Amino acid sequence: MTDTSSGPRSLADLFFSFNRLALQGFGGVLAVAQVELVENKRWLTREQFVELLSASQVLPGPNVVNLALMLGDRWFGTRGALAALAGLLLVPLAIVMALTLVYDRFSGVPAVAGALRGMGAVAAGLVLVTAFKLIGTLRGNRMGALACGVIAAATFAAIALARVPLVWVILCIGPMACAFAWRRLRR
Repeated sequence: MTDTSSGPRSLADLFFSFNRLALQGFGGVLAVAQVELVENKRWLTREQFVELLSASQVLPGPNVVNLALMLGDRWFGTRGALAALAGLLLVPLAIVMALTLVYDRFSGVPAVAGALRGMGAVAAGLVLVTAFKLIGTLRGNRMGALACGVIAAATFAAIALARVPLVWVILCIGPMACAFAWRRLRR
């Protein structure tokens, strides 16, 4: 387990850290968030990151936005939540707006379409790498690695193989996983 520091030194540190994180994360910030917050900044341990990520996935909205809000609030309250959110969204929003204008003009060019397909493959790879890095945290999970693996495999099979819509997977597998976790944690 990695030791954590006291967190960001100021609201500006929090803002610029999330801004730097957002600007590195083309196609998804989750992989970069894990590296920055756990490995580079040491603001969180891997276990803490997984716990916060799990909570952020249950809440409505993008996972990394929820994560930024929770971490900002943890360290500086409402002002911290707003600083982390602004750092995460402000510059990327401006970039996306500019790219939208460029895409509108050049979307018919085959090289542009190919570049976008390539970026999609890179984003998928980043998600897989992050999953493999974080899988070790299951050893310390109170539900047990086997139960977590079965739930993950059932979710993957339902979504990727059976093409069950996500809402039905959440409504069916989610309550079963929550009930199992509740029973385990009660002991």
